[in-house]
Amino acid sequence: MPKLSEIIRSTPKAELHIHVEGSLEPEMMFELARRNGVSLPYRSAAEVRRAYSFGNLQEFLDLYYEGMNVLWTEEDFFELADAYLRRAAADNVVHVEMFFDPQAHTGRGVPPGTLMDGLDRAIVRSRARGVSVSLILCFLRHLTEREAFETLEAAEPYGGRLLGVGLDSSEVGHPPSKFARVFDAARGMGLRLVAHAGEEGPPEYVWEALDVLGVERIDHGNRALEDDALVARLRDDRIPLTVCPLSNLALRVVEGLAAHPIKRMLDLGLLATVNSDDPAYFGGYINENFRRVADAVGLSPEEIETLARNSLEAAFTGNSNVISSINS
Repeated sequence: MPKLSEIIRSTPKAELHIHVEGSLEPEMMFELARRNGVSLPYRSAAEVRRAYSFGNLQEFLDLYYEGMNVLWTEEDFFELADAYLRRAAADNVVHVEMFFDPQAHTGRGVPPGTLMDGLDRAIVRSRARGVSVSLILCFLRHLTEREAFETLEAAEPYGGRLLGVGLDSSEVGHPPSKFARVFDAARGMGLRLVAHAGEEGPPEYVWEALDVLGVERIDHGNRALEDDALVARLRDDRIPLTVCPLSNLALRVVEGLAAHPIKRMLDLGLLATVNSDDPAYFGGYINENFRRVADAVGLSPEEIETLARNSLEAAFTGNSNVISSINS
């Protein structure tokens, strides 16, 4: 029997919960800051890494948005996405549905075309390497509904490059229902719908994401396990959960990886997947998430393969030949 780490490395998988801005490694942050004349409040990449100790989601977001200030040009966004997609390919990721946060950039004066063209160049290069990539535009939930509508309108010229829309940023105090009309409009544009829910927010936010926004996939969803009726709904409707173990650990969603609910999710028959969320900040890309949570909770080789198969089933698009071979 191959070692678990080899099974993880060799198994094709999809990554469905990755914020491209969250793959900004400190070394690249400093290089782009130098290139673009941006001042950082840190003296070295090592000092940035020492700041990666978060008490909650908001503490992380404060640093996350600060790091984004180094991204200004098409080349910046290309280099950011290309570096992540190369890492994904090395982890045997065959398909990526990648989040990005346009409001965090257009609000600083970055034109939408600069962002989109840089990401698109990286996507074209990734596809040439055999990894398919689709984009999911996320609305920042701490901003207003009106600002979300403005973002959706600004994205219309690029609609052919978008797979769907999502909802991220500060969860508590910003229920999914705040963006019901925006998601209705996105649905009318033919976009797929996902949302972060049940990370720090209560199970009610997961219900709202499903029944008010009409999402097809829940990002995180840990707290859904507190509601038996919700668990039954997720299981019976095969609603995927894009779970992020190292993120949950870093943001204290779980007390330790040994307490992570991923194994329980599988035992309950949920369509759970493993993802890296913001890997530069949380200590590991997708295979590291698999390895560390597998060691902590005792996942079997069969459960590793189930999680990988789940990711391919949960993908909205992807390499159909790979999916067929995994499911056969």
